[in-house]
Amino acid sequence: MKNIVCFLLYISLFFCSCNGSKKLTNSKPSANQVGVHFVQANLLSEVLDQAAAENKMVFVDFYTTWCLPCKLMDEDVFSDREIGNFMNDHFISYKVDAERGNGPNLQQLFGVYAYPTLLFMDSNGKVVERKEGAAYHTELKAMANRALANEEI
Repeated sequence: MKNIVCFLLYISLFFCSCNGSKKLTNSKPSANQVGVHFVQANLLSEVLDQAAAENKMVFVDFYTTWCLPCKLMDEDVFSDREIGNFMNDHFISYKVDAERGNGPNLQQLFGVYAYPTLLFMDSNGKVVERKEGAAYHTELKAMANRALANEEI
């Protein structure tokens, strides 16, 4: 009986810790914000239009609220000042909750079945770099540099 109570307590704590929500920030961050700034948009076309207007590429992070690697990337990678400065200079970044809103449609469109899935695309929506799974600082920057090099071709 004691084991069952401990197990149920453990399970309830686990589910409570998995209910974190994503908070998107605007593309015009305040001076004290650091890290990657994700735009808020209902449609990917709005993000692509903004990227074209600013002569930038698009970075898309497909996530779910229950995805631990997604949360770790938020805490460790997307919050990093150096990564944020680099990404903000070259990309319009967009988070897509694969299970809510327009997320399921975009998930189908881009064949996303693992989380996180990271896409780098040109302002026309053509994917030039893709990764399923988490990418930490060095790998994310290398992917971004490859995307920038492929976009200029």
